[in-house]
Amino acid sequence: MLNYAGIPPLAAMAETDSRQLIAAELRSLIARIEISMRLIDAAMQPDDDGAILRSSLGSTEIVVLDDVTPRYATASAALNACRAELDRALQTLSESGNPV
Repeated sequence: MLNYAGIPPLAAMAETDSRQLIAAELRSLIARIEISMRLIDAAMQPDDDGAILRSSLGSTEIVVLDDVTPRYATASAALNACRAELDRALQTLSESGNPV
């Protein structure tokens, strides 16, 4: 029997348990990134006020430029890259032998 006294909890875990804990944390991070990406996508959608303004002016050629959309797009791209790397980390972890 192993004596785990004085060993930090994560170091005292069996390898399988540790791998599953890491996989769960990666999945949690991926879920949080997806939520952030949905929030950014929603913020980038034109609001109803803009649609009313365009229709009341009688032209669909009006384009409203803002300085926020490029920042949202950059943030979204960074989150997308981060999500891809977390997916890759999860895949690598699952290829290490034990299912996660």
